[in-house]
Order: sequence, then structure tokens, then C-alpha cells
Amino acid sequence: MEPNIFKYVWRHSRAEQLIILLLVAVSLPFYYLSLNLPKQIVNEGIQGQGFDQPGSTQPFLAADLPFGEEIFGRQVTLFGGFDLVQQDMLLALSFSFLALVMVNGMFKLVINTRKGRLGERLLRRLRFDLADRILRFPLPHLKRVKPSEMATMIKDEVEPLGGFTGDAFATPLFLGGQAATALLFIMVQSFWLGLVAAGVVAFQSYLIPRLRRRLLELGRERQLTARQLAGRIGEIIDGGIEVRAHDTTNFERADLVARLGRIFHIRFEIYQRKFFVKFINNLLAQLTPFMFYAGGGLLAISGRLDIGALVAVIAAYKDLPSPIKELIDWDQQRLDVQIKYEQVIDQFQPPQLIDPAREAPENDPGPPLKGEIVASALTLLDENALPVVRAASFAIGVTDHVAIVGSNDSGMDLLSYMLAGLVTPSSGTLRIDGSDIDRLPTAVTGRRIAYVGANAYHFAGTLRDNLLYGLKHRPLRAAKAGSGASAAELAEARRAGNPEFDIKADWIDYEAAGASGAEDITARLIEVLAVVELKSDVYRFGLTGTIDPLQHPDAAAGILRARAALLGRLRDSGNEELVVRFAEDSYNRNASVAENLLFGTPRVPAFASGALAKNPTVAAVLREEGLVDDLVGMGATIAKTMVEIFADLPPGHPFFEQFSFIGDDDLPEFSAIVGRVDKAGVAALDETARHLLLGLPFNYVEARHRLGLVDDAMAARLVKARQRLAERLERDSPAAVELYRADAYNAAASLQDNILFGRLAFGQAGAEQIIGDALAELLDDLGLRETVIKAGLDYNVGIGGGRLNSVQRQKLAIARALLKRPDILVVNEAVSVLDGSAQNRLLERILDLRRGQGVIWTLYRPEMAVLFDGILVMRDGRVVEQGSYEELTGRDSTFKELVAAE
Repeated sequence: MEPNIFKYVWRHSRAEQLIILLLVAVSLPFYYLSLNLPKQIVNEGIQGQGFDQPGSTQPFLAADLPFGEEIFGRQVTLFGGFDLVQQDMLLALSFSFLALVMVNGMFKLVINTRKGRLGERLLRRLRFDLADRILRFPLPHLKRVKPSEMATMIKDEVEPLGGFTGDAFATPLFLGGQAATALLFIMVQSFWLGLVAAGVVAFQSYLIPRLRRRLLELGRERQLTARQLAGRIGEIIDGGIEVRAHDTTNFERADLVARLGRIFHIRFEIYQRKFFVKFINNLLAQLTPFMFYAGGGLLAISGRLDIGALVAVIAAYKDLPSPIKELIDWDQQRLDVQIKYEQVIDQFQPPQLIDPAREAPENDPGPPLKGEIVASALTLLDENALPVVRAASFAIGVTDHVAIVGSNDSGMDLLSYMLAGLVTPSSGTLRIDGSDIDRLPTAVTGRRIAYVGANAYHFAGTLRDNLLYGLKHRPLRAAKAGSGASAAELAEARRAGNPEFDIKADWIDYEAAGASGAEDITARLIEVLAVVELKSDVYRFGLTGTIDPLQHPDAAAGILRARAALLGRLRDSGNEELVVRFAEDSYNRNASVAENLLFGTPRVPAFASGALAKNPTVAAVLREEGLVDDLVGMGATIAKTMVEIFADLPPGHPFFEQFSFIGDDDLPEFSAIVGRVDKAGVAALDETARHLLLGLPFNYVEARHRLGLVDDAMAARLVKARQRLAERLERDSPAAVELYRADAYNAAASLQDNILFGRLAFGQAGAEQIIGDALAELLDDLGLRETVIKAGLDYNVGIGGGRLNSVQRQKLAIARALLKRPDILVVNEAVSVLDGSAQNRLLERILDLRRGQGVIWTLYRPEMAVLFDGILVMRDGRVVEQGSYEELTGRDSTFKELVAAE
């Protein structure tokens, strides 16, 4: 990247900068005229200079040819103007002044708008350039940087650069032109006053920047310490388990206190120095008017300067400090921005940055890989220039199944990086079919080769998104009409130097996955899920998922068939009592008070069980039915019971989850409320306490908690309130709650809830297992299992796959790699989190699936290598042996020792 921000700005915005500079130059004559007009208004319009007699006139807007007398020997009049009397001249000059104010204002508006757009466009370009460089970081460097620091630099640290880039050239010209114009005008009126103003301006320009140098150094320190703080906070989050496990939270607090203290002292010194500089600047700015009033007044009294000229000089000087101050501020900003720019780009210029030509979207993966993978004296150095892979030489077939075996420090994981094209060798060669792998386009290494590591990462989104991620290389089909980027958006991206990619386009390479399009890609997803034994997990996710009946009417109809069929099967098997079905005219004691009251699934947060106490619609219905006091009383009983149960329990005890009315943090507050109730009764509570108690019964399930709070009479009253609430919702908020209907699919409820249409009975041994088995058998018989799995593909995996366990994350990563059907699959100990039998099953399945296609697998369990065609044995970074399992175990070998050690 350009080391100087001015060069960067000029290189990427030359044409727009020239337009702005032209507008600035054109605006200056109008600015000069606006300075001169006050003098004319005072002298001619008010004092009447030139209007010697009543009715005398003078020309308005007269124009003579510049330098006409010198050229032609006489004054050449271009336009004689309009003859006006004094009053008309005053009005004409005043309206002219108003017009010039508007013209100058319009110039400022246009110039500032263009500068702002230019600045934002360059900021967009700079942020993209930096983020693009992260995508081209070598893998070893990418592992060393702190994500939080990189994000802070791109998001926050370059933000000031955006405002400056629009001002880089136009602002000094605009402000300098204004200042020079004002100084020129003052000198034309009075040379000595102009000289005084120029001297003060020169002194300001010399002194203020020097006083601000320390401010720049402090700003640099503040930026670095803030960046380090962000990095440290990121480390605390990433290492949260270690912090808690070793009880080092107070040590981390001490570290944060020290860092924040350092930032405080830096910022406080900045404030002290900044306001001192401002004091000096304001003092110098007010010194000149003092000289004007004193010296100019003496000149006016002595008749050497007319009053109009003095007023004009003072008016002109009022406009002078502002551009001078802004010019000085601009100079400080220039230095500050240059420092920030240098600091930022320095972090984005690692050695061996990947050539952008290798990642060009038009690159083609070419024909399938064939031939041999040949390594010759392959060496890789770590960041300390120490060899971690040493002169490795071997040859394997592209379609071979090869195991790499060694100890943890043998270097086989680093060799797998190089074989996958993720790390560039320090020396030696690694060729596939005669081509250096580190020179191949990423279209080849990223599509013809697949890599799965031991700690696979998954992006926030659905299972489907993460499975298809490996197929999104470039936009292949335009977005649907009206949903993609507009032509204006793409044009603006082009102006900002961004690629004209449309994220809404269809990027999925269906052909690479063996599918013809979006219609049959789901079948391929299910196939690879079955290979890695993740299909049953996705089925369980699907049961908790939802579908849109408008988009999938057949699936919704099938779920309704399953609902009816399940009731019959449970009745036939004698298990009908395990599910208590919902009924519009009865209370379900296995559901919460909130579920019974709503008799539906909330679609908006305001109708979630935790928010019902503050919901005005629910509150109105409860008041109308006279239930508020009863529910507050129920809340008081629940609170008292919970306080008694939890009084001697430590925080985090399982009972807090089982009786999920009150959290351990809220227990003291409810203890105080219970104490007030015992003393003065519920009626004496304030409104806040009543609201807290009112919120407790909504989570109460009679069959589970068994406090006897919902008897038959209370159940009947709640059912009546349910009916009134349904009427009100139908009228006022029909989309807020999806009501239960025995003959309708509930789009807001999960598939399992739709099929059960009720709640499992509490206290029935093995109910969950029996119902789960019956449900699975029923869905298989009705051909609905794939419908459920499709819903499971929309399960959100969370940030970094956090909602999946470690086994599921690794299986998902392997499925993603298998989906794109690579010519070579590199697996770097990706199944180590599985138990031994699961590892063997998965390995056998994958090797069987990929007959005729290459597999390279690093193994820490050498006995598993019996399934492979060939074996590479590594020790201390060297490939010490190569051969088949039979060859290496049939003689004394390092591999035989490794097998024996197991």
C-alpha cells in the first residue's frame, strides 16, 4: 500500500479532487465580493458618498474592462450599470450582499457534500483494502494476529481517515484561499492593519503546530494502548474457561486496572495540553481586533482611514480567525492521520502476502488433478527461522489413500498444511502433476483440494449455510429480480474500488456438489450428513425447528397427518396418558399458566412468558376477569416457597434451574418482598413489588411444581380469561400470537410441538423415550423424516459453531469438505474428538466413499493406517519412512515401533 496517505488519496480520487479544487477556485471571487460589499453599503448606501445632491444617482453593477486604460489609453466600459438614487442603492447593495451570502453558502454546501461523499468513498475503499489483505495473509501470520485488534483497526482506527481524505487537498486550498482573500482585502483597505493581521497569523501558524507536537505523540500512545486493551479483552473472552478454571479473575482485573490507568493518564495529559493550546490560540485571535480598534480608530480619527473601510476591515477579520484556526487544525489532523495511517498499514503488510491474481474470481479450477504429488527437500521454517519440516522428500499418487503417521511434534500437521496449499514452503518444492502447489490459483487449491483440521471453524448461520460454504467461490447466477444489488449500488462499489460482487446472487456451485440445482442440493446435503453420522443429530434439531406453511404446504399437511396418527398409535399402545393434549375449553395442568392463558405460541417478545406481567393487553384482560390480585397472591406464595427452599443453597444449585421462578441473583430482593408480605400483607406492597410477584405465576406448571395453586376453580377462570384474550388479540394484534387450533398447523411452534399438540405428562417414567421412539417410527412410516431433517438444516449453529458440541462441529466440517467432492481430501487429525470405535467407522466410511479419489490423513493412532494404500512416517520434521502397512510392519522400522507403543 502507499506509505503516504496523500499519495493514497491522490491516486484513488484524482478526478474528483480536481473538480472540488475547481469549485473552490471559482468560489473565491464571490467570497472577495462579499467582503467588499459591507464597505460599499456603509460608504455609499448609508453615508451617501457620491450622492452630493438630493436626487443624485450613481451607477449600480457598472463594469469596466480590466487594465483597459493601460491597453487602450482610456477606460473601456463594458456595462454602464443602472443609475440609482441613494435609497435604492442601499437596498440594491443589501440584496446583493444577501445574494452573495446565498451563493457562498451554496458553494460551501456543494463543496462539503462532494468532500463528504469523497471521504466516505475513500474510507470504504481503505477498509476494503485492509480487509482484503487479511484474506491474503499467509496462514502462519494469520494465526499470530489478534482478531479483536484487526477488527478495531478496520472499524475504529481508520474512521478519522475517512473525514480527512475528503479534506486532504480541498480544505487547505479553500481555507487558505479564504484567509488570503481576507488578508488581501484588509491590506487593500490599510496596508499597516493588513501587515499586523498577517504578522499575527504567521506567529499563530508557527507557534500552535509546535505546541501540538506532544499532542500527536500522546495520540499515538493512546491509539496503541487502546488497541492493546481491545486485544487483551479479546484474549480474556477467548480464554474464559482458563480464567475461571484457575481463579485468575482478580489478576485479570488488576491487569485491566493498570491498562485503563495508563489510558487515563494519557488522555488527561491530552486534555490539559489541548485546552492550553486553545487558550493561546484564542488569545492571539483576540489580540488583532484590539489592535484594529485602537490603531484603526486612531487612523480613522486622523482621517487616514474612512469609517466604512474600518468597518469592512473589522468584518473581514472576523472571517479570518476561523479559516486560520481550521487550517492549523487541519495541519494537526494531517500529522495525526498520517501517523495513524502508517501505524495501521504497517500491521497489514506481512511478508509473503498472497498474490491477488491467485484469488481472481475468473480463475478456473481446470481439469481434475492427476499424476503424482512430489516433494523434494521440502522445508518449512517457523517464525524464529527454525526448521519444523526438514528436507522432506516423497512421491504419492493423487488418487492414493495415504496416512501420515508420527508423534505430536513430528511436523505432520505442518506437512498437511503444505499439501493442502495453505502454507508456502520455505524452501524445496512441492508439485502436483508437475505444477508448484504454492503457485496454483486458489481456484485449484480451494476446490480441487479440501482440508479439515482438528479445530474446524463454523460461521454464524444455519447448518445449511455452513455445509454450502465450501461451494461459494464466485457469483454464478444473478439474484432474483428485486432482491439483488441495484445498478447504482454496483456502480458506487466500482467508484470505491470494491469488486462489483452481489452478495444476494446465487454463489453456490451445485455442479461441484453433484447436484443440478437448488432443487436437489438438499438430497446431497443429507447424503454427506449420513456419511459422517450427523443425520440423527440434524433430525433432533429439526424436531425443535419450524417451517413456513405458506412455502411448504405439503410438509405442513404431513405434520398434521402425523398429529392425528400419533394420537391413534398412543391409544393403541396404551400410552395415551403420556401426552396431555391441548383443548380450547380445558386447562392443561402440564403446561404453564402463560401457555394456558395465551393458548398459542408468541410471535413477538411482548407476549413471551417473562414479559406478560408488563403487557398492557394481558393486564387489561386480567383486570377485567378480576385475576390480578389472585395472581399476585400466587406469586407471593411461590416467592415464599422458593425463599424457604433456596435459603441455605449455594448459588448455581440445580434447584434454581428446576424451579426456574427466581434466579440466585434475585433471591435477596424477593426475600425482602416476602418479609413485607408477612408483616403487612400483599395489599401493602408498592406497584414495583406487585409487578415482580405478578410475573412469577406465568411460569408455574401445576403438574411439575405441585404447590396446589391452580385448583379447578382457578383453572376455569384462566380458561375464561384465555377466551377473552383470544378475542382481543384477534381484534387488536392478530399477528402477536399464533393460537393453537386442533385442525391447523402452528407456524410459530416447533415441529415436535405441532405433532404432539400438547405436553408430556410429568411424573411418567420413561415418557420422553417412549414418545421419542413412537415419533421417530411414525415419521418414518409417513415418509416425513426427511421433512424434519430439512427443517434441521435451518438450525442456527451460533458464533463459531458454539451451539454444537465438539464432535458435531468436526463432523460438520468433514461433511462440508466431502460435499464439494475434491480430488484430494486432506484430514489433519479432525476426528480425534471422537471415541475409538466412532473414529474407525467414520474413517472406513470416508475411504469407501472416496475410492478413486485422493485422501491424505494424519494419524496419531498408527494402527488405523492399515486401512490406507500407503504410509508416510515422520519424526523430528523429517519423512523417515514410506511404504505400505505390510511393508513397514514386516521389517524393523520406526512405524513398527509406533504401532508397538500403542
